[in-house]
Amino acid sequence: MKRILITGGAGFIGSHLCDRLLNDGHDVICVDNYFTGTRKNIIHLLSNPHFELVRHDIINPFMAEVDEIYNLACPASPVHYQYNAIKTIKTSVIGAINMLGLAKRTGATILQASTSEVYGDPLVHPQPEAYWGNVNPVGIRSCYDEGKRCAETLFMDYHRKNNVLVKIIRIFNTYGTRMHPQDGRVVSNFIIQALQGKDITIYGDGLQTRSFQYVDDLVEAMVRMMATPKAFTGPVNIGNPNEFTILELAQTVVALTHSKSKIIHLPLPADDPKQRKPDIHLAKEKLGGWTPATHLEEGLRKTIAYFKNTL
Repeated sequence: MKRILITGGAGFIGSHLCDRLLNDGHDVICVDNYFTGTRKNIIHLLSNPHFELVRHDIINPFMAEVDEIYNLACPASPVHYQYNAIKTIKTSVIGAINMLGLAKRTGATILQASTSEVYGDPLVHPQPEAYWGNVNPVGIRSCYDEGKRCAETLFMDYHRKNNVLVKIIRIFNTYGTRMHPQDGRVVSNFIIQALQGKDITIYGDGLQTRSFQYVDDLVEAMVRMMATPKAFTGPVNIGNPNEFTILELAQTVVALTHSKSKIIHLPLPADDPKQRKPDIHLAKEKLGGWTPATHLEEGLRKTIAYFKNTL
């Protein structure tokens, strides 16, 4: 049994990770400030004697004795991270410093949940870990993109200078149950609009591509990444390499929900990437042959059922 800290543990991804680690027999400390996370996501865990919930913002130092840290705390959708851009970058940078300091003091291994957004609007397709990206440092998405890039820098410098055991993953588009209904992400937007019979809004012509990973596949990869040898730090792309246009996604959601919603087009936001697809060769090699197991339609059916109950 390990004592494991999860920042952002009441969020969409964090709550699923809490489930998994408790099921694996560990003690879990869930830290969240509820900016985008919610107690509803982890309320079923409150009676578990191996689960501890702490309301805390990691911009401020946090003290605990732990064996592992999963640093997930940060708003991850454009609607939320642009709402308070300064707080977003503080969470990514100051929060990382505080968690790395905790890892240094306790000797814990710490995993950083970085993002495919570090690649910006990529000029290389698909994106391998060796690609340095094409990011606008002064755009409306910079608080998140550059915040996560700076966090990766901090992780590697703490590793090189202070021998902190670090792991870095770059998460590509992930969806599933417990997504925030107002997070503005394309999967949740389309499902809610379809279920409510509203127009489905596509920004631009809908030919921009994304790869969509179900949350269970991501959690499996995170646990495997934490278990890799100490010398391996990453970064490692974690995503589903099957590529779909946004228009294809909208059409699939309409079909699965049997909705009468119409698809309409709105102007494309600034700095929106045209393509996003992970090269996952490194993940397959280092994570015991890991590969996404959930087909898009299967994952969408589960997510649609969840939002039907939520709405």
